[in-house]
Amino acid sequence: MAETTLSGATHPILENDYASEWMGIEVLAVSDGHATIRMTLRQEMLNGFGMAHGGMIFAFGDTAFALACNPIQPAPGEENTITVASGVDINFLKPAFRGQVLTAVADRRSSAGRSGLYDIQIFAADAGAPASGNQSSSPGELIAEFRGRSRTIPKK
Repeated sequence: MAETTLSGATHPILENDYASEWMGIEVLAVSDGHATIRMTLRQEMLNGFGMAHGGMIFAFGDTAFALACNPIQPAPGEENTITVASGVDINFLKPAFRGQVLTAVADRRSSAGRSGLYDIQIFAADAGAPASGNQSSSPGELIAEFRGRSRTIPKK
C-alpha cells in the first residue's frame, strides 16, 4: 500500500494512510522540510456545485504538510517522534473541477525546538497540461493557500 516517490523511495507515513491512497495521491518529491504531491479530481471528490469539495482540497494539502514535516529517514535520536499538525488555516482562492490535476507544494518556513511553520500552495491544471512540481514549469493556477503549524511529539 505504500506510496512511492518518483525516485522510488517509500515514505513510511503513507504505508497505512488509506485516505491518501483513496485520493490517489502521487508523491513527486520529498526532502527535509519540502514535499510536492499531485492527484486528479474525481467525481466523488466534488460537492453539490460540481466543484472540488473543500474537505478534499484540505485533506490534499494536509498530506503534503505531513510529508514535509516528517523525514523519510529520521535523524539519530528522532526515531521515536512524529510531527503532527497543531493548527492549520486554509484560504480557498478559486474552484477546481473534475478531471483537473491538483499539485500541492509544501515548504517549511520556520522551525524552532518542537514547533514548525509550513506553507502549502495548491494548484489546479487541466489534465494534459504540465502538472509537475518542478520549479521550471508551472503546476497550474493557484487555487488555495494552506498554512500549517506543527508540533513534534513522542510516538505512541
